[in-house]
Amino acid sequence: MDAALRKQWRMTEQDQRISEAIDRERPRLRNFIRRRVANPSDAEDILQEVFYELVEAYRLTQPIEQVGAWLFRVARNRITDLFRKKKPEESTNDPIVAEDGEFLSLEDLLPSPDAGPEAAYARTILLEELEDALDELPPEQREVFLAHEIEGRSFKDLAAEAGLSVNTLLSRKHYAVIHLRERLRNVYDEFTKAGGQEK
Repeated sequence: MDAALRKQWRMTEQDQRISEAIDRERPRLRNFIRRRVANPSDAEDILQEVFYELVEAYRLTQPIEQVGAWLFRVARNRITDLFRKKKPEESTNDPIVAEDGEFLSLEDLLPSPDAGPEAAYARTILLEELEDALDELPPEQREVFLAHEIEGRSFKDLAAEAGLSVNTLLSRKHYAVIHLRERLRNVYDEFTKAGGQEK
């Protein structure tokens, strides 16, 4: 009987810790996800997945020392998973044109995740730098960029939804792209230079 009572007490204590962590971190975590995921439904799904994983981790008695940091790491992984699920073909964006005139998509610019550990590492770094660069954008530029590039939504639909002209949205995206190109060019050049030296 003592074992059953101890187990019940541990479960109650775990539930209390989980509840406190969720109450404490929910607003910050929701904002973190929402800044990176334009679709509110997708953002809420990610938030729920993160909390589900927290409950599972506690139930499996995996020690989590810094719950806040753990939650944000899991959220970042789920956001990355969401972006990977979005096919590049869904994007209706203007492709990037390389110096030789070849058209490139975001997926073309990132190292393949199947090209080995170094390429996977470079891809992770580039995606993290992209997230940081997106965070630096003014909210109206970030929202237009994510909605058009990641979600593949048309400017016409976005303009109707926001009550703005298509030209205003095009301008916002244009400034976002300029910032992202400048911000990410050095990181990209470092990786391509390092890759060329190894050959």
